[in-house]
Amino acid sequence: MNSQQSTVNSQQSAFITGAGKGIGEAIAVAFGRAGMRVICAARTQSDVERVVSEIRAQGGDARAVVCDVTQPDSIAHAIEQAGEISILVNNAGIAESHKFLNHDDAVWHRLIAVNLTGVYNVTKAIAPMMIAAKWGRIINIASIASKVGARYVAAYTASKHGVLGLTRALAVELNSFNITVNAICPGYVDTPMTDRNIANIVARTGLTDDQVRESLAKTSPQTRLITAEEVAHVALMLVGDNARGITGQAINVDGGAVMF
Repeated sequence: MNSQQSTVNSQQSAFITGAGKGIGEAIAVAFGRAGMRVICAARTQSDVERVVSEIRAQGGDARAVVCDVTQPDSIAHAIEQAGEISILVNNAGIAESHKFLNHDDAVWHRLIAVNLTGVYNVTKAIAPMMIAAKWGRIINIASIASKVGARYVAAYTASKHGVLGLTRALAVELNSFNITVNAICPGYVDTPMTDRNIANIVARTGLTDDQVRESLAKTSPQTRLITAEEVAHVALMLVGDNARGITGQAINVDGGAVMF
C-alpha cells in the first residue's frame, strides 16, 4: 500500500454510481484496493456484478446494487441494501450531441435528468448519513464541459455546468459537518462512453474511427485520451485524510486542455 492509500480510512464505505464500466469501474477497483468497502451501483446488474467479482478477487470488500439515478425509489432501495455510506462518487452520466438548431427536446431532458438531477437525487438521499456522522466525502464526476462550451453539446454542457454549480453550493453548505464536496473534470477519457460517441460521429460524418479518435486526442495538449485510472487516482486522493482541506474544487484531468 502506498503512502497515498495509507491516508484512507479502510472502515469507510463508498457508494459509486455508474460503477459498471469506465471511470466508475476504475474508481471502484481503486477504492477496493485501498481497503474500503465499495458499493457498486448501476442500472445493469451484470455490469456491477462483474466489477464486484474483480474487486473480491483482489481481496476487497464489494457489493453490487441496481440503481437508476433518475428514480428516487430505485435510489432508496439501493441505499437500503448498501447500509451506512460515508463516501459518495456521483459518476453515472450519459453523453449525446445535437445541433442547437431544432434541438431534440428529449435529448435535453434526458441529459439533464441523468447528469444533473441524478447527482441531486443521490446526494440528497445520502448526505443525511454523512451529516449525522459529521464526516463525509462527495465527489462529482463532471467534465471540462463544466467550464467551457463547445459546438453541438449544449445539453451536455449545461448539465455539467450545473453539476459544478451544485458542487460549489454543497461545499459551502456542508462544510460545517466535516464533509468535503469536489468535482473531477476529465477531458476525453478512453472509455466505452467515448467509444459510443466516436461511433456516432463516424456514422454522421463518414470519417473513420481512427480519424475521429485522433481528433478527440488532439483536444488535449498531450494529444492523447485520458485513462480512467488517472481519474480514479484523483478520486482516491480526494477521499484521503490528507485532502480534508480540499473542498469546492473542480480538478481538471485533461492533459492541460483547460487551465482554470
